[in-house]
Amino acid sequence: MKEKDKPIGIFDSGVGGLTVVKEVIRHLPNESIIYLGDTARVPYGIKSPETVIKYSRQNTNFLKERGIKLLVAACNTSSAVSLSILREETDISVIGVIEPGARAAVRNTKTGNIGVIGTEATIKSGAYEKAINQWSVVSGQWSGKKIEVASKACPMFVPLAEEGWFENEVAEMTAEVYLSDFRGKRIDVLVLGCTHYPLLKKTIQKSVGNRVILIDSAEETPKEIEILLRERGLLSDGKSRFVDFYVTDNPERFSKVGKAFLGENGLSRLSAVDLSNY
Repeated sequence: MKEKDKPIGIFDSGVGGLTVVKEVIRHLPNESIIYLGDTARVPYGIKSPETVIKYSRQNTNFLKERGIKLLVAACNTSSAVSLSILREETDISVIGVIEPGARAAVRNTKTGNIGVIGTEATIKSGAYEKAINQWSVVSGQWSGKKIEVASKACPMFVPLAEEGWFENEVAEMTAEVYLSDFRGKRIDVLVLGCTHYPLLKKTIQKSVGNRVILIDSAEETPKEIEILLRERGLLSDGKSRFVDFYVTDNPERFSKVGKAFLGENGLSRLSAVDLSNY
């Protein structure tokens, strides 16, 4: 197989990374994709950094064995904790989801008041605050001015997304508990700092109000993928395109939620895999 025709590898802790897959398919329809959802060990956001790094390495090894040309850590927790390690240890390019989201937040804010929601591990890492403040300086848009970042861990959003409870009463009540604090912080941008959260986008938007712009890293990441592949002459012509899905547990449940998001035929090539030897 030619280098440019090799697939893009994408991993996440569960169904959340399908938000990235959907946008990659929409933005780069010629590209093949191999997706790995670590459904046996979801969520990553409550695990220790050492455990997240271990899982991320196993995910990476599995995808590399399948001949990928680019790796996307679609899990925000993995991006926050293990991205630099994966880049050091891997001989292919590795893209995370935090930097694209941070750049979009800086571009869109008018007040300099940005909210970030994510898992406990992502929020504790401070990765978004660091990336937002770095990009505000690099871009020159907020040079000499201070951006205020208000962060909140919303761990229950992940199991709600995994369960397929996107817009019901439980989801709305949970969003109200988590997000009511933001109303007094005058944010005009809210970063969805977990790839599961866009599945609850309508519920989150309803809770924070329409004046707040929601930043979905899943929508921003394919733009970075395209730039990198174009620079390296690795954009595919799509002649042998395929999309394969792997999960580490309960493929039936994954398929049910995935079809609600990608469509009835979106997960036709789905298999279970054991990562213990990776």
